[in-house]
Amino acid sequence: MPRGNDQQTKVHYKGQEDDFIIFVDSANAVKEWKEDKSVPLAQVVSGWKVFITHKHGNQGILDSASNLQLENEFGTHKEEDVVKQIIEKGDLQETDAKERQGDTNITKGPAVAH
Repeated sequence: MPRGNDQQTKVHYKGQEDDFIIFVDSANAVKEWKEDKSVPLAQVVSGWKVFITHKHGNQGILDSASNLQLENEFGTHKEEDVVKQIIEKGDLQETDAKERQGDTNITKGPAVAH
């Protein structure tokens, strides 16, 4: 049975030096937050981690952004302020996560020479 094929929603912000990505719960949550800032960010953001892609757009290897990188791009390294700026100025993207399929027991079947 395939696993891990849920919808994945992220916000991509193209900065001057690098591209930044955060993961959010849903597009609806972002829309509600933009309309009503009294909605807590904790109900919008899925994990308080800001990632960089090393100038590879919304793809590529995601690494944690350092405080220096955040400071250079956003003028602060305080995660709440950075996340707000990324949500307000970034592009919302929804994708289906890749389906993961693995062999459950390779000792049964043609994969093993008997």
